[in-house]
Amino acid sequence: MPQHVIIVQKPADRSWAEKMGTVATARDYITGTEKFGTRQTRVINLSDDFEYLDLGYYCSLLAEARGHNVIPTVETILDLSRKTLYQVALPDLNAALRRDIGKLPKAPKSDFALTMCFGQAYDGRFGAFARRVFDRFRCPLLRVQVALEERWSVKSLEPITPAELSPHEFEYFVTALESYTRAHWRTPKVKAPPRYSLAILQNPREVMPPSDREALKKFVTLGPALGLGVELIESKDFLRLGEYDALFIRETTALDNHTYRFAKKARHEGLVVIDDPTSILRCTNKVYLAELLQAQHLATPTTLIVDRQNLLEAEETLGYPMVLKIPDGSFSRGVVRAEKREELIELSRKLFQRSDVILAQQYMYTEFDWRVGVLNKQPLYASQYFMSRKHWQVVKHGPDGRSVEGGYKTIAVEEAPKEVVDLALRAAGLIGDGLYGVDLKQTEKGVFIIEINDNPSLDRGVEDAVLKDDLYRAVLKDLLRRIEAR
Repeated sequence: MPQHVIIVQKPADRSWAEKMGTVATARDYITGTEKFGTRQTRVINLSDDFEYLDLGYYCSLLAEARGHNVIPTVETILDLSRKTLYQVALPDLNAALRRDIGKLPKAPKSDFALTMCFGQAYDGRFGAFARRVFDRFRCPLLRVQVALEERWSVKSLEPITPAELSPHEFEYFVTALESYTRAHWRTPKVKAPPRYSLAILQNPREVMPPSDREALKKFVTLGPALGLGVELIESKDFLRLGEYDALFIRETTALDNHTYRFAKKARHEGLVVIDDPTSILRCTNKVYLAELLQAQHLATPTTLIVDRQNLLEAEETLGYPMVLKIPDGSFSRGVVRAEKREELIELSRKLFQRSDVILAQQYMYTEFDWRVGVLNKQPLYASQYFMSRKHWQVVKHGPDGRSVEGGYKTIAVEEAPKEVVDLALRAAGLIGDGLYGVDLKQTEKGVFIIEINDNPSLDRGVEDAVLKDDLYRAVLKDLLRRIEAR
């Protein structure tokens, strides 16, 4: 059986520690090379002086040199000496802390401290959090200060000694020590900290977000293996952007809301950002896209830019039915169909309340729209979005605010019609090298571009139906490539 050596502060501490193993003061251990020489020795360092080059520090240092299995290790002592060193672990620890708090019948009302003994919390409600802390920092005794700022977070981690415990805490500590000396020791697997950090801007309250919760979880869980620590942020985190290396916007973008401000600030701070401000500026305005595609001679349904004065000219060119669009609509919002002049006048009147100019476009019915996802000028996925039942659009918005969507089918890019993929790549290339979703219609007359989206959907079970987790890895790898190229 391995020998246990418990290093205590003073000889008087022997009385409670000797039944768990050999007891030694720090000076005894440092000078007792032969007495504590077996390589199977397990050392529990309970010294009160872990400062650099103090006796407690030397105990752990010499234990490692002698081949002893020691807690805390020198690396742990150094990591816990300054917050700047242990803060890399805080996102993971904060997530575990919030999960435990979320399970409480009633959340704490103010800041509090937690005492942890060998990975066990004196406050048993925080058992999972304590185990996570101990897996990261193998320290016999820790005091964790928890504070509520915007969210519950670890404010500080501090090694403590048995002398700093209350009588009840001390009894708990001795029981934990006894249990720990009986247990099989294992060296925890050390996770290499992510090289870079990625913030994903999202809005958990958005009704039709570009990525659902399951897709966002995929980014978070797959990122660390690639060297990217991924954190979900919201609009309230604007001032924290400088903490990250990259920003990925997974919230519907618009020029008049915070998403554009986030993109602008991220670029100003030197972050890699998708969607970049230029892409948002170009893609969120259908008037710009119509002019761009026309200037580049790419096939689109016949499209006119109209205002209140020349509205009726549209019926001469397009006839009925015709489609009317506001410049900055998304997910079929702000898109209507006029069957006759009376409807044209009435529907356009409502749209002109939102924009001085609108688009009038040739109506072109198909059973589904193609969506080709393009990343860094390469095709990522090819999906078919079917029109909702008894409707001419993919998404049917009801008067009560509810919406109904049609079905979908995603196929391998190489199985999609070449002319569809090629046209999508040409269109996306006009915007930039970010992540885009190009919507197209395929008819007997050819393939036509409907629009280019800067913030395309990446939903679990839809766009990832073919690539599965590799879809998310592809996006993460491209962000990583951009960070490293920066």
